[in-house]
Amino acid sequence: MKYCKVCIEPNTRPDADFDETGICMPCRYAAEASAIDWDARRRELEEIAEWAKSTNVSGYDCIIPVSGGKDSHRQALYCRDELDLKPLLVSCAYPPEEQTDRGAANIANLIDLGFDCIYVSPGPETWRRAMRVGFTRFGNIYKSTELPLYAATPKVAIAYHIPLVVYGENPAISWGGAGGSLDGDANRLKYSNTLSGGDMSWLLDAAFDPDDLYWYTYPSDEDIDRARLRLIYLGYYMDDFNDFVNGPVSVAAGLTCREGADADPEQTGNLEVFDALDCDFLSANQMIKRMKFGFGKVSEQCSMAVRWGRMDRAEAVDKTTRYDGRCAPRFIRAFCEFTGLTEDEFWDVAESYRNPDIWERDGNEWKLKQPPE
Repeated sequence: MKYCKVCIEPNTRPDADFDETGICMPCRYAAEASAIDWDARRRELEEIAEWAKSTNVSGYDCIIPVSGGKDSHRQALYCRDELDLKPLLVSCAYPPEEQTDRGAANIANLIDLGFDCIYVSPGPETWRRAMRVGFTRFGNIYKSTELPLYAATPKVAIAYHIPLVVYGENPAISWGGAGGSLDGDANRLKYSNTLSGGDMSWLLDAAFDPDDLYWYTYPSDEDIDRARLRLIYLGYYMDDFNDFVNGPVSVAAGLTCREGADADPEQTGNLEVFDALDCDFLSANQMIKRMKFGFGKVSEQCSMAVRWGRMDRAEAVDKTTRYDGRCAPRFIRAFCEFTGLTEDEFWDVAESYRNPDIWERDGNEWKLKQPPE
């Protein structure tokens, strides 16, 4: 493993992009942010908003996919209150056993703030089985759920003739992962690492009935072009679309955050109380991601904080060493109960994805061969 010379982003991230000096792509972008003409980007965004209003045939100017979290709140409020758009929110719901109470409360809060919302709820048994297959085959709890979470929005946009879809952060700029572009164009989002172009062959290979996979089926590029859908990343046009602003803005608007043990990074592997609010399986997934690639959510959060001057590199290394990949046993038990796995089966699968190129045994513990320093 090698780490960015500025932050602690590792080169093991799928599709990582480091320059010849050893600096990751998000840090290169952050270094250039002060030179960006944000007024010009605001004008471009306003032109997009005016275009959306002029093409409105449904009563809605745009669609915003929402989970109910900090980014969802910021997107919805900004589009309505700053751009004078009338948005339709689309939320793909987790099954009741998976969705947290705070997640449900936050969707309710968005509705209380005056937004119309379509709630898409795929069949829980198909969801549960697909999650288990995705976990065992890819070592990714959310491999299956990413499909309906992202496919539902363009499907609704096509059905309701709403040509503008507003996403939040550009994953390539924020994290360095594949997101299809380094600008405001989100039309290639489905070619990100997890979505893999909307590939469902692995579900069909697992004998799923295609009739049960409607919400898992991402519209084709031809269908998106035919509907003249325009998908954008709102964060590209704003100089303050980040956790440090989105969190407090959303809390002020009524966001319900993590509390008590669920806010303890020792137990969650998450530094922020306003992050990953709707599902607690995330801690287990980030733990497995660290086993596969050597980094988890805390590493990402610290790297972002370093880029934007909120933390120095030494503190980032310390927090990552202490908290990255932490996951309380209760989260693993909950995931096993939901999917029907035993805890022994869970650990057998999880350990099968541990990358021997980057991990080594030290007594009874696994340690990274090359930790950040």
